Amino acid sequence: MPSRSNGLAAEMEAVRTLALVGASASGKTTLAEALLQRTGAIGAAGSVERGSTVSDHDPLERRMQHSLNASIMHMTHGDTRIHFIDTPGGPDFLGQSLPALEAVETAAVVINASTGIEQMALRMMEYAASRHLTRMIIVNKIDAQGVDLAGLLEQIQAAFGRECLPLNLPADGGARVVDCFFNREGSCDVGSVDAAHRALVEQVVEVDAAFVDRYLNDGDVDPAELHAPLEQALREGHLIPVCFVSARTGAGIGELLDVVARLLPDPTEANPPDFLLGEGAAAEPMEAKPDPSLHVLAHVFKVTVDPYVGKMGIFRVHQGTVTRDSQLYVGDGRKPFKVGHLFMLQGKDHVEVARALPGDIVAVAKVDEIRFDSVLHDAAEDDHVHLAPLDFPVPVHGLAIEPKRHGDEQRMWEILGKLVGEDPCLRVEHVAATNESVVYGLGDLHLRVLLDRLREVYKFEVNTRPPRIAYRETVTSPAEGHHRHKKQTGGAGQFGEVFLRIEPMGRGEGFEFVDQVKGGTIPGQFIPAVEKGVREVLQTGAIAGYPVVDVRVVVYDGKHHSVDSKDIAFATAGRKAFMAAIRDARPIVLEPIVQIEIAAPDGSMGDVTGDLSSRRGLVTGTSNLAVGTVVIKGQVPMSELASYQSRLNAMTSGQGRYTIVLSHYEAVPPAIQQTLTSQHRVRDEE
Repeated sequence: MPSRSNGLAAEMEAVRTLALVGASASGKTTLAEALLQRTGAIGAAGSVERGSTVSDHDPLERRMQHSLNASIMHMTHGDTRIHFIDTPGGPDFLGQSLPALEAVETAAVVINASTGIEQMALRMMEYAASRHLTRMIIVNKIDAQGVDLAGLLEQIQAAFGRECLPLNLPADGGARVVDCFFNREGSCDVGSVDAAHRALVEQVVEVDAAFVDRYLNDGDVDPAELHAPLEQALREGHLIPVCFVSARTGAGIGELLDVVARLLPDPTEANPPDFLLGEGAAAEPMEAKPDPSLHVLAHVFKVTVDPYVGKMGIFRVHQGTVTRDSQLYVGDGRKPFKVGHLFMLQGKDHVEVARALPGDIVAVAKVDEIRFDSVLHDAAEDDHVHLAPLDFPVPVHGLAIEPKRHGDEQRMWEILGKLVGEDPCLRVEHVAATNESVVYGLGDLHLRVLLDRLREVYKFEVNTRPPRIAYRETVTSPAEGHHRHKKQTGGAGQFGEVFLRIEPMGRGEGFEFVDQVKGGTIPGQFIPAVEKGVREVLQTGAIAGYPVVDVRVVVYDGKHHSVDSKDIAFATAGRKAFMAAIRDARPIVLEPIVQIEIAAPDGSMGDVTGDLSSRRGLVTGTSNLAVGTVVIKGQVPMSELASYQSRLNAMTSGQGRYTIVLSHYEAVPPAIQQTLTSQHRVRDEE
């Protein structure tokens, strides 16, 4: 593409950025190797099976033979510098693939010609559209036996719209491809080159009335003149180009590079990123201008922490120029850091550069203040600039975790903090209700990889188990309780007597303690001790060992002794009086009920809803997410979701996903309550 200005601006306009996204086994990593090899960035293409690719450089990735992390690479094709990101295709690793969309102009959705459109392709197309990115589709493995490329193109248009048009078409059984944009002649395996050319030109000129008139009058328009309307069509999603390749044989790789360099948008042509100024509801949209002469705005879309190298922040420059001597602030931080070394990444290798312009993807190391989603800047007025947050799936798969060696709790939390800092779809918290440390991820594989990293990277051993369900206890009717605590040990004794009544409160209202003692039968200084004894039962439970909630306790009478009454006596009397009242108040165990949303192929809807009902669940509605995908909404007890993802995988051929949020608490069925109380009695006896 001819430059439209000189100097730094011309250099910036020769930058292209794209993310390779899509389902596992679509061949993204092999495609990355083919692109690197074709441009001379590497001498020979590596192999996923041999663990020799630039992208999958993590030992776990090599062992498992698929991508677990987003990997950043760059290459030069002619005068064009291309930054591209290879992303994992597993739904458990959306915390790696989604942030890559924040760093690029173009989302390239890779589809395996043998397996067709998969759920991850649908999902990534939707995410890319929501971020106003240029979208393109790369059909890989076009030389595979028995593929129906014409049928696949029809499926693509049915799923994503008639605006999905081929820029090239396969020929000679997938051995080569034929350009359809600049060329209108030649033979191919799918349709007609001339028909594909006309469809492309008509789609592009539709966005510009002047070109429509020329096309109607002349019957064609020179594609070389269509740069501006083409970029507009790409920005608006009016055109989603489709390219055909075989990463294994190299068919279509050179043509794909030409498409990237000649047709895809540079940083000045794409839709601007969704920056906001301010916090919360008061935040207002602001535009980052791809101008190398302005103050710096850059977004950290990936953080890695290596036990030996330290923390590395990887960021996309959106405005201004970052140099090795730049002083940059992290968000609203008061203290700047100096960029000592600036790197472009080639997988695990760091290539030092002197500067980075808008469009460049670079990294800095050993800056502890950098966090995922930080905005780096060099001007005070940008303290409160941030990108509109991505809509990440909520991590709901929990695993209780504790160090194997007693006393290592602090180190475990430090390491988990580093791992969570690398992945926005990991979460760790201490659950007070069950006194457990629980790490949450997007699936079993996600958590298994985290445990592998703990063991192999940080040499830290842990014990794990399914997290306990946060049951609660409450009462369903009013009752009274009384206890006299009297203890004589030869010297000063202990005496305290408490009368109280309890009554149920509304669900979610918590606890209320009321002092209605009159006449000083319990002196005021002992009332806090009575409340302390009551609160001990609130924490430890009365019938099944779970916290007591939604109850009002009214202390109305008692007795004291002028010598023997002490705090401990009234705390004990309060605790036992409360326990006695609960036994007469028809106590029940409550269980957490969650709102669940399940995305699954529409052909699996009957199996999913039937299974949900068998788990004491209630289906509250269904809707269509995209072509072939249904969303099932419902409510289900949390206790019924143990290993649910595995069951959902079996029902949906691995394409189902779900999210949950706590809705409310409900009484457990009598049989379950009996089991829980029996288990509690056994634990007490032990």
